[in-house]
Parts: sequence; structure tokens; C-alpha cells
Amino acid sequence: MHEYEVGDIVAEATYPLTRESLVRYAGASGDFNAIHYRDDIAAEVGLPGVLAHGMLTMGLAIQPVVDWLGDPALVADYQVRFTRPVVVDPVAGAEITVEAKIAQLDEEAGTARVDLTVSVEGATVLGKAQVRVTLP
Repeated sequence: MHEYEVGDIVAEATYPLTRESLVRYAGASGDFNAIHYRDDIAAEVGLPGVLAHGMLTMGLAIQPVVDWLGDPALVADYQVRFTRPVVVDPVAGAEITVEAKIAQLDEEAGTARVDLTVSVEGATVLGKAQVRVTLP
């Protein structure tokens, strides 16, 4: 029997991003789109600044859930909507904050839907961020 209730916060984390983080992610992912590291290109296409990769943001958002579960195989499904870009300032960087809260429980199956609130400077950057998990 699991001792979780709807509304329980099961994980929280904050992740700093720097321009170096973006360059490292570009190398790891192979996504070298210049909007992720060049201010001039980002401005040229009408962006407010250099943006973090969407998949980097999505990956960081699920990490606290994986840490809580202790096993990534317990994640059955993960979905998000990209609602706001993460602008990474050349000096200050950016800080992504994640809160994971149980939204639905199926005690018989031992599963839950965990909703993520993912924000930068108080503004939500991922919408409908939901993870279906087998409870640890």
C-alpha cells in the first residue's frame, strides 16, 4: 500500500542554466540551431534572446520525478506543451523551477499521474506537463 494522496508534492528542484549549459546540450544532442547560442541570430528571427532547447527544458522538468521514483523505468508516459520560451541571459543565465504534485491516484494499480509546474521567474514555461508513473 502506498501512502500518497492527491495534492502531495513528491519532488521539487531548481536548475540553473547558463550559456555554457546550452552549448554543452547542443553538443550532446546535436541541435546546433544558432538561436540557442547566438544573440544576433535570436534577435534576427524576432526572439527576446537566446533560448534554452525545448528538449533540455523538458528533460530537466522530469528529473526530480525520476529522482523521487528511483528508477526511470517507473515512468510510463510523459507529455508537455511548450508554452513559453526559456530565455537564457548571457550573464545571469536562467533558473528553471520544478514542482511535482500527485494529481490522480489509482491505488489498485499502484499508479499515479504527476503534474509538473515548471517555471522561470514565476512564469510557467511548460503547460500540461504530466507524468504517468508506477508508484515506488
